[in-house]
Amino acid sequence: MSLLARLAPHLPYVRRYARALTGDQVTGDHYVRVALEALAAGERSLDAALSPRVALYRVFHAIWLSSGAQLEARRDDGATGSDDASQRLMRIAPRSRQAFLLTALEGFTPTEAAQILVCEFGDVERLISEAQTEIDAELATDVLIIEDEPVIAADIEALVRELGHKVIDIAATRSEAVEAVARKTPGLVLADIQLADGSSGIDAVKDILARLDVPVIFITAFPERLLTGERPEPTFLITKPFQPETVKAAIGQALFFHPRRSQKAA
Repeated sequence: MSLLARLAPHLPYVRRYARALTGDQVTGDHYVRVALEALAAGERSLDAALSPRVALYRVFHAIWLSSGAQLEARRDDGATGSDDASQRLMRIAPRSRQAFLLTALEGFTPTEAAQILVCEFGDVERLISEAQTEIDAELATDVLIIEDEPVIAADIEALVRELGHKVIDIAATRSEAVEAVARKTPGLVLADIQLADGSSGIDAVKDILARLDVPVIFITAFPERLLTGERPEPTFLITKPFQPETVKAAIGQALFFHPRRSQKAA
């Protein structure tokens, strides 16, 4: 199998990563092209001990290290809306930005990210934590918790407050959730599925999304109820019992990558 055939399935993803990393598709594509040309010319090679995708990203980063200063040039073209995440990314320190994107956007494990960045596992965890801290500080928002178990609700509330966010309400039923949104617009919703009166957190979220464009994280013991192909799509799905760090990471990612849009008409 040719080199191009081996790498072709991964090229759209490394282009996506390069755009997020540099803040500009043209600049990102330039560095992807340089990496591919280096591979074709034999100046770089894929590490046979790694998967092709991990090896490709590793070569991309080797190219970065050889000319990385140029990647930090910031564009100010007045872009808004879907480019909000790109602008926020550019404010994160480069090394932390890499670790965050590799794990949050590209789905690599911390171990794979360490292989790509040629560093220790602990270094990757530290870089991700630093990025998360910067994100949390910038994106503090009002949070609605939809959860009928008081102990679990209290645990989630403590995590949310620890990240610097404000809990505007804790709803135990679908109707309470809708009423809470009517009183104050949340910037994030954390929702269980099975609620106190037999109502559904999925239906509550559908009601909310009909009025607002807001990121949602489902935290549930019944993940199979969301894996049906129907909306709302569970972009962020955490299974109970949950790990606090998993919830914290999901909150940061949900807020970071969700475009800032205007409220829908009621």
